[in-house]
Amino acid sequence: MTTTGDDPAARPGCLILAATPMGRPDDASPRLREALATADVVAAEDTRRTRSLAAALDVTITGRVVSYYDQVEERRTPGLVDDVAAGSRVLLVTDAGMPSVSDPGYRVVVACAEAGLPVTCLPGPSAVTTALALSALPVERFCFEGFAPRKPSARRSWLGELLVQPRTAVFFESPHRLADCLADAVAVLGPDRRAAVCRELTKTYEEVRRGTVSDLAEWAAQGVRGEITVVIEGAVAAPSDPADLVGAVEDLVADGVRLKDACAQVATRTGVGRRDLYEAVLAAR
Repeated sequence: MTTTGDDPAARPGCLILAATPMGRPDDASPRLREALATADVVAAEDTRRTRSLAAALDVTITGRVVSYYDQVEERRTPGLVDDVAAGSRVLLVTDAGMPSVSDPGYRVVVACAEAGLPVTCLPGPSAVTTALALSALPVERFCFEGFAPRKPSARRSWLGELLVQPRTAVFFESPHRLADCLADAVAVLGPDRRAAVCRELTKTYEEVRRGTVSDLAEWAAQGVRGEITVVIEGAVAAPSDPADLVGAVEDLVADGVRLKDACAQVATRTGVGRRDLYEAVLAAR
């Protein structure tokens, strides 16, 4: 296996972000195999998983292997920047998918960029784009939301931001919270918003469920396992009738927000008049 001389990842003194397979080792790119074998330093979210991946690819890691996970990311970043500045090729890999996309990596990329040091990327698997492609929803424009908020009140407020978002939204969710998240989506976005739940992408038990958020909430209530990526279609048009937004206001009130403040929040993100919305809520009570 050879690397061309004009490959940025082959140059000394460079930070290399590399996407790793989400499930099947044979999804690894030839450039990832080369980088694992030749990097001076391999910074891994989980060193055991990275060594297992290398073994599955029949690759011997010759460089120094260091851990780089959430709890040590800030502390380890200066050392990795020093390695790059000294001329080392530093390879950053996470457990699956692309570093810095809801995974460690952001801090060291910023630090290298601020220091004027080269940063390059070996493209590859991504749960975000894979789920979008499989969702059967419009994906010409989309927004990535990371992980859904854990707390119910924060989650409902976040879903409220998607109420009039025209872009398709994609996000990660824990299988243990999926049913609650989808139930909140029904309450905030309405039962008919289309969505897709993608489970165990590229793995043996890959499954894609498509339907309305109501359908998917009913399915998820039975229990779901595995790694989950959710895709929800964007709003076709912003609600123009204040009565359509009463539910969103009442959800905020149920979480302890004053009625006038809740009306102000919903009105700001939807463009509906605050007074009209306030009166619609009172009329519905």
